[in-house]
Amino acid sequence: MQQTLSIIKPDAVKKDVIGKIIDRFESHGLRIAAAKKVCLSAEDAGKFYEIHKDRPFYKDLIEFMTSGPVVVMVLEGDDAVAKNRALMGATDPKKADKGTIRADFADSIDANAVHGSDSLENAKTEIAFFFAKREIC
Repeated sequence: MQQTLSIIKPDAVKKDVIGKIIDRFESHGLRIAAAKKVCLSAEDAGKFYEIHKDRPFYKDLIEFMTSGPVVVMVLEGDDAVAKNRALMGATDPKKADKGTIRADFADSIDANAVHGSDSLENAKTEIAFFFAKREIC
């Protein structure tokens, strides 16, 4: 049983598709072990996305992630990291397979509806960033 972090980004929250996205996870065998809606500060977003700090899109990413509330979740299930990545689809929604979250709900490569951990190691770090152990059931 693996755990992974998922973030429903501000664009998808604004579109009121939180429930539709959660249904995708649950319908494909991922259970929500923790969830909360938060407003990220620029400092928090900067720390979370620090790995991208030297990339040209970093400033825009921070502005986007602080533009409205996000829903952060711990998803768990068999092969949760890979399963979540497949459900999300390609980062660019124009290249995402039909029926993936990004193909159905994202507007652009920047406003791409969801974030998901890219490895089990990163999932552990990302989950710990947002959740205390007592918050994960």
